[in-house]
Amino acid sequence: MQPDHPLTKHFRLTSVQLRGLKKLGIETVRQLLYHFPARYDQGGEEAAIHGLAVGTQATIFGTIGKLETRRSWKRKIPVGEATITDASGSIKVMWFHQPYLAKKFSEGMFVKAVGTVGGKTGKPYLANPHVEPADPTEAGLFAQRKNQQGDALLGSLFAVYPETRGVTSLWFRHAFEKVYANGILDFLEDPIPHDVVERYHLPALSRALLYIHKPDDLKHAEAARKRFAFEEIFSIQVARALERAENDAQDSFAITDGAALADKFLSTIPFSPTNAQKRAIADILADFDTRHPMARLLEGDVGSGKTLVAAATAYAAVHSRPPRRESGTLQVAYMAPTEILAAQHFQSFIEYFKHLPINIALLTGSGAWKYPSKVSRDKPTSISRAQLLKWVMSGEIAMLVGTHALIQKSVEFQHLAYAIVDEQHRFGTRQRRALAHKGDAAPHFLSMTATPIPRTLALTIYGDLDISLLDELPPGRAHITTKIIKPGEREQAYDRIREQLRAGRQAFVICPRIEEPDPAKINALQAKSAKAEAKRLASEVFPEYRIGLLHGSVKPQEKDKVMAQFAAHEIDILVATSVVEVGINVPNATVIMIEGAERFGLSQLHQLRGRVMRSSHQPFCFLLPETNSELSMKRLRALEKSDNGFELAESDLENRGAGDIFGRKQWGVTDLGMEALKNVKLIRAAREEAQKIIVKDPSLSNYPALAQRVSSGASELHSE
Repeated sequence: MQPDHPLTKHFRLTSVQLRGLKKLGIETVRQLLYHFPARYDQGGEEAAIHGLAVGTQATIFGTIGKLETRRSWKRKIPVGEATITDASGSIKVMWFHQPYLAKKFSEGMFVKAVGTVGGKTGKPYLANPHVEPADPTEAGLFAQRKNQQGDALLGSLFAVYPETRGVTSLWFRHAFEKVYANGILDFLEDPIPHDVVERYHLPALSRALLYIHKPDDLKHAEAARKRFAFEEIFSIQVARALERAENDAQDSFAITDGAALADKFLSTIPFSPTNAQKRAIADILADFDTRHPMARLLEGDVGSGKTLVAAATAYAAVHSRPPRRESGTLQVAYMAPTEILAAQHFQSFIEYFKHLPINIALLTGSGAWKYPSKVSRDKPTSISRAQLLKWVMSGEIAMLVGTHALIQKSVEFQHLAYAIVDEQHRFGTRQRRALAHKGDAAPHFLSMTATPIPRTLALTIYGDLDISLLDELPPGRAHITTKIIKPGEREQAYDRIREQLRAGRQAFVICPRIEEPDPAKINALQAKSAKAEAKRLASEVFPEYRIGLLHGSVKPQEKDKVMAQFAAHEIDILVATSVVEVGINVPNATVIMIEGAERFGLSQLHQLRGRVMRSSHQPFCFLLPETNSELSMKRLRALEKSDNGFELAESDLENRGAGDIFGRKQWGVTDLGMEALKNVKLIRAAREEAQKIIVKDPSLSNYPALAQRVSSGASELHSE
């Protein structure tokens, strides 16, 4: 058995199991070994129902019965109930707010239940446990063991894995027994260099794999998790260091008089930049003056003025001559995630540069435009795509704004010196690289994002980029009023929205889901759906106003149409999902209502309320949670108190986990890696070691196992 052998070579797998394993991303022996437990259960005395202590975490096996749903007597809360029985006794199970769970099981089914024991001594119950069908064989593993004297022994630790249909934790435990019996650990090379393993007192790969899948105690499991967290972050940092080394080996266009040119531009605008904007501009101009292309991330909270930084530095680029040329200018490309946002930035750059002899163009899937027009010097004009591409190739267009259309093969620049990408985490790595290789030299590259990113995540995901922060807002921006709306206060929130609408403003209503859920699976506290809520608001709450609908299932052309209608105030209230998190800039929208607010991460909520922080008008954000759990309310109260996105991102990382803030799929980091992001020392150590290795061996020729680990996925973060 070899690490890269397909599982089908060594296991008899049913079609259901094959589909399940593929869903979990497991097709080879190596991928199986790296499928780590989500938690560990302990057998022994704790597995018996008789004698369970109130307040403890319990894992029990037994038959389930007495299934029913009802409403609690005092609070009228919907409750699902059942009883689980084993050889030692019975215990009641109660699912508050989730009565539908009682309908998932049938009388007499053998189940496994994991939860906290509530109630009083003598009358315990399991509160909102996780219950699933179980195999009696697995229950046998949990049976209490005794020594020769008859004394009870503490049960072994049993790994509980992320599962799917046909592939249970019991299957995984048996599979690992077979893999280990075949001596697989003898064929594994450790991707972490031996000296790094010793320096940070990490267990070697073979020992760590035993510790994480078959730990003797929790200390061993934690040591293994720490080691694999380091391995993941380290491999990402190596990938990023390789990308940075590749970037720094290229030649770029030198822009040597950037500071004077930027100062000249800033003198033409009617306000002074913030100190943070000045620092960011200085960082970028210093990068322009080096021999290799800039690779920088500009992080700025909503409304912090990233566009001004882009404009000042773009001005410096388009007023610089190409090498060995007496005429012409260097070129700038600005890529935005949506057509609406691209059009808005096109207009912004026209305003910034209208008094200057600069040709600016817009290219999207819908068409092409150029400014200034030969017919009207103060307005852009629509032109043919073919003509625009000719002017871009000849260098006549100094600045090209657009969407993904900019990275198509047909778009060729003469001297692309500076590439700017807005909300760049929405683009895949390959797409960004495609834009960065559109000229005869490597352009300086600036990524911009308004998504607050915790420092450790930024250092990991953007390890190939230098980082500049815009941590202050320009004067004149109104601070947002954020309020948690209790169930009895909904009408008051609607009244405030009406006040804003009567004043000529607009509003957002955000819902967690698109469609209504299946009635058979519905939660008593339903997540409001955008489609149903749009209908309800139009017929019952705001019949006198124009209501629009926007969600992720809407086709791109229809989405752009709705966004354009909202921007033109042809829609008063836009009901949407989180699809509006970025890409919409409507200064006239001043109020946002977020249904099921606790379902979103703090950073995502902050991004959503940023949709109404675009002008000097007083903005309002109303949060309507479905539950009032202590953790949910703590998080939402933090949003009430703070409008600093970076503080909120750090808070959410600490309290909720980075995967819940950003979505693991988006960043390509596992749960284990996401948890590691809370450990600043680990991140810094992994970064330092990665940079040392790339300086010493940029081809990784002396580290074949590390090279394989990096190429297997670490360098593909953000790929779409």
